[in-house]
This record gives sequence, C-alpha cells and structure tokens, in this order.
Amino acid sequence: MLCELMIRNLAVIEQVRLRFAPGFSVLSGETGAGKSIIIDAVGLLLGQRMRADMVRAGAEQGQVEALFDLQQQPQLGQWLHDNGLADPDDGASLLLKRVLLPQGKSRVYINGTLATVGQLQQVTAPLLAIFGQHEQQQLQQVDSHLALLEAYGDCVAARQGYAECYARLRTLDGAIAELQQQCQQRQQRQELLDFQCRELEQARLQHGEYAALQQERLRLQHGERLSALCLGGFARLYGDPGALCETLGTLAGQLEALQTIEPGLVSPLQAVRDALYGLEDAAAQLRQLGEQISFDAEQQERVEERVALLQQLQRKYQCDEDGLLARQQQLQQEHQQLHDSDSRLEQLRQQRQQAAAELGRSGEELSQRRRQAARRLCQAVETELAALAMPQARFDVCFETLTEPQASGLERAEFYFSANPGQPLKPLAATASGGELSRVMLALRKAAPGVDQLPTLIFDEVDAGIGGRAATAVGRCLKAVARDRQVLCVTHLPQVAAFADQQYRIEKQVEQGQTRTAVDQLDRQGRIAELSRMLGGAQQDRHSSEHARTLLDRSQEES
Repeated sequence: MLCELMIRNLAVIEQVRLRFAPGFSVLSGETGAGKSIIIDAVGLLLGQRMRADMVRAGAEQGQVEALFDLQQQPQLGQWLHDNGLADPDDGASLLLKRVLLPQGKSRVYINGTLATVGQLQQVTAPLLAIFGQHEQQQLQQVDSHLALLEAYGDCVAARQGYAECYARLRTLDGAIAELQQQCQQRQQRQELLDFQCRELEQARLQHGEYAALQQERLRLQHGERLSALCLGGFARLYGDPGALCETLGTLAGQLEALQTIEPGLVSPLQAVRDALYGLEDAAAQLRQLGEQISFDAEQQERVEERVALLQQLQRKYQCDEDGLLARQQQLQQEHQQLHDSDSRLEQLRQQRQQAAAELGRSGEELSQRRRQAARRLCQAVETELAALAMPQARFDVCFETLTEPQASGLERAEFYFSANPGQPLKPLAATASGGELSRVMLALRKAAPGVDQLPTLIFDEVDAGIGGRAATAVGRCLKAVARDRQVLCVTHLPQVAAFADQQYRIEKQVEQGQTRTAVDQLDRQGRIAELSRMLGGAQQDRHSSEHARTLLDRSQEES
C-alpha cells in the first residue's frame, strides 16, 4: 500500500507531501492545478521516462519519494533482501526515491541504496498501476485480453501444461531441422569418412607398433656390423686357438694343482674360475646373437615402408600413434551415426507426432477452459455495466482459431462491445468511447477483482466524459473496488468524489509572481466546500453547499 508521497520541484509543485490511507481516496481541484503532475510523479516511480522540462524552473533538481507498506507482500520483501535492497531497520516498509536533473537524467534510490531504473520497475510493478481514461495498459492492447481472461478463469495450470508441450514440440522441430540439414551434407561427408575409415583400417594400427618398428629398423640398418661384432667376440673369447677362455682354463688348472702347497691360492683360483664361467656365458650369448642377426634386405624394405606409412598418416591427421587410434575410433563412430541418421530422423518424426498430439490435447483443454471463463466473464461484466447505467450494453469475448499452434495457445481472444441495442458487437479497443471504455474497465475490475494482486490502483480521470447517474455508478463501483485494495482517483465529478473515504484538494497559488501547487487533506467541512465548488463552479451559494452536504451524506451512508 502507498502510505506517503513527497514531491519537490516538479513543474508547478514546489513541495507537497501526501499521506494516504487504505480504501478510496480522491484528488480533486481546478483544471491546471497540478493533479496530472502528481500522477506523473507516481509514473516516475513506476520507471517511466522523464521529460527534460519536468524539473521546476530555477531548481537544480526535482525529487519524488514514496513510502510503501509491504506487510502483505512478503515475496517482494524477500526479493529486496536477496538483491541487497532491503531496509535493515524495517523489512516491512519500502522507501523509493527518484532524483531528477534538468538535463533529463535521473538517479534512483531503493531504501537508500543507489539502483537502476530497471530495478525500480521490478519493485513497483507488483505495487501499483495507473489507469487512464483509455486504459492503455490492458483494454487497448488486444494481446493483454487473453492474459486477463486466463487470470479470471484460473487457467494458469492449463496454460503452463500447454507451454511445456509447446516447448517440447519446438525442441523436436529444432532437432529435426538440424538433422535434415546434416542429411543434406551427408553424402559428401559420408564419402570422406568412408575413405578415411578404410585408410586407417587398412593400416591395421597397433598400440606401440611405431616404437617397435623404429627399433627393428635400426637393428636391420646395422645388421652386418652387429653380426660380425658378436661372432668375432665369440671367437676371441672362446672359439679361436689361444682364446681368452682357453687361457683362463689353463691358468685355473695350474692354480688348482698348487693350492695344496699354498693355501693362499684358493681365493685367486675362485676369482679366475668365476671370470671363466662369466666369459664362457658371454661368449655363448654373443654366438647366439651373431647367428640370429643377419642382413635381410627384404625385411628392411618392409619395415621402411611400414614406418613411412605410419609417418605419413601421422602428418596427415596431425597426431601421434595414440592419436591415430583415437581418431580411427572417432571416425568409425561418426560413420555409424551418419548411417543411423535416417533411423534417427524417423524416430524424431515419430516423437514429434506424439508431441503434436499431446499439444493438441493440451491446447483443446486450455481452449475449453478459456471459453468457459469467457462465458462467466461476459455475464459478470454485463451485470456490472448495467449497474454503471449501461443496462443495454453487451460484452463478449471473440475467439479466432489460429492456423498453427502458437506459444499463447490455439486461438487469440479479443474483447468485443456494443453500448446500445441494435448495434453490432465490435472490437472494444477500436469502438468504445472514452467514457464507455472507462466504465468497461471498471466493470472488469469489479467483476474480476482477482486478475491481479496489485495493492494500489490509481485512476486518472477515468470518469471523464460521463455524468449524472453514470457518474454516481462509477463512484459506487470505485468504492466497491476499494474494499480489498487501495484506490486513488483523480476526478472532476462530485458524484464520484462523494464516495471517497478521503479527499484531497489540489490548488494552484500565485505568490510574489511564482506559481506553486498546494495539497490539503479535507475534513468534512472542507469536503462539503470542495463538493459545492465541483457542483456549482464559481457560483457557490447556500443551495450548492446544501446539495453537497446531501450528496456526501447519501454517498457515505450508501457505501
């Protein structure tokens, strides 16, 4: 609820402070006194753009502040806390301030913290709304009619179910389109994959093969030299006459024969024998290797060719041996996926067919709920219009089936209206006059009070263009709307103002050549005087005052 509004240096307003209470409050005054400026100030708190000429002449800056009570809106309080904008001293209140600079710029403060206009819009959107004579926010925007109808008919769950089905269908459409595009490019890609897979398969890649081939290649390149070295070493150690092993064997025999004479020869004898055994073993290994190693030109050629092939593949695919094996697996998987794309596409099409059927069922359920809500809403609005002195008015919701399902459903909806008997129903936004549109808007608000949870509604001369019995009915309706929320109304009609719980008079004063606006909250006598002015204009007399007193008493008793 809006508790307090303070305005400084805005157009003709030097400084005013308004304290509001729950229920129905009216702002009245002469034309040009500054009532519209107060509405503009509230609009600035809603995040509306400011004009460069809004700052009062001679002032360095303008300022609009508002204090809200958030006791009935804990979710907004939580949002403020989560975004670091909560008042640490009082979480149940909200202080907004917008500072206006002459250059057309402004600064925004939420609970004393510098914020953005976007954050200001987020904060105030669930707090209040301004409704003008033409109800620009809803009635003249056809797209909003469906949302208003759904809110009235409690279609939220059905709309959410439809939205989920619609999103699923769009996802499948995207997957099908992507796969179809891939299929168009598949032939060229398939040919490349066929060649690469065949090339790598024919190479018969094995982990660790390249290192083994490099070692074998080196051995083959030096085969003759290695064989000669091994066999020559065998001959010198064991095979040739006088070889080292033969010499050591003779020495070992001689030492063995003399060890009984000299015990000290036991240790040298053992060392010679150990050396002899080791050399004999080394000679045997050299002989074996020498006989195994041979120069095979054909094998060397085969190894060279294999190494060259592997090096060529590594350069082509820009990876090492392990990378080639991984690339081969990747290509095989992609190759298989391309082969499976036809079956995958068919599978997606079947899933889409099922999703489309589900969307159709969900859409039909949503449409049925909408049409049921439309019948109830039309009856309720026509009943309220009759109470607003339009007994012959007709209100209808016309549905147009869409050629293709859309995110909003299977149809669009628009409010149609006829004010007088014999006149056909026509689109409300295009045919209703200002006064008729005002009363339709009030009828909707009265018939469907739960379409939003806004705690504060501000009506800017919503009663323009009407009078007499219709004005009284409008006042009565505004009073009824204000039973469960705060309603502020700018009006010129005494029949409307008389129903208010509180009334504020906006006056324009000229002092020392300067124009300023003053706002006074009226007591009973002040209200009678103001209603008398509204009834009789400049010619106020005892009769107009008595009429005003009677009008006020009757309206207050009725409400």
